[in-house]
Amino acid sequence: MATTEELKRKAAEAALEYVKPGMVLGLGTGSTARLFLEGVARLVESGMDLKAVPTSLATAEAAKKMGVPLTSLEESMWLDLCVDGADEVDRRLNLIKGLGGALFREKIVATASKRFVVVVDQSKLSSRLGTKAPVPVEAHPFGWKNVSAALQALGAQVELRQKEGEPFRTDNGNHILDAAFGPIQRAAKLASAIAGIPGVVGHGLFLGMAHAVLVGTPKGVRTLVPRQTT
Repeated sequence: MATTEELKRKAAEAALEYVKPGMVLGLGTGSTARLFLEGVARLVESGMDLKAVPTSLATAEAAKKMGVPLTSLEESMWLDLCVDGADEVDRRLNLIKGLGGALFREKIVATASKRFVVVVDQSKLSSRLGTKAPVPVEAHPFGWKNVSAALQALGAQVELRQKEGEPFRTDNGNHILDAAFGPIQRAAKLASAIAGIPGVVGHGLFLGMAHAVLVGTPKGVRTLVPRQTT
């Protein structure tokens, strides 16, 4: 039986097929995205001309150690490809992201990319968002309790994320509120409601953004693409 780590690696390795010489990449944050980064480092070491924009300080540090050349959105406003993980993926390839705390920058980089490819193991698939993961909400420290109350009014059970006994801080200096709504019936409506709360910097609902989801399974990698609507 393949381990979760092995399934993640299968998906990450499959994503390397999307990488072409001369590309500017968006590098995600998290365990599966880290495996993709390791593959990118091998391509760079072999002589492939690549540059990348990291979505977190941790990813930037790892990329530097691996010898992957970095750039920024100021220097490279539009990217060719972003590869990142996800915490939950529904049947329409909508995502919950942000359990790693980098959701704000991840959404900016994914939106700035011509193609956004998501890499996950099969445990992240669900029939409806919110079944397996809470929705992370990045909130400014000023008034975060008001944001929490507003999320509760929308039906969530809310926890302030902690790290080593203190409120977790994102790379942007903000708090993360993990809002558990249970299975979400109307994700777009909820996303709009969360975004409209004063003090919210960003949220982990990534709707209609993924161009492909690569799923590591014991039988290989499944490639999921959004259904075409007419």
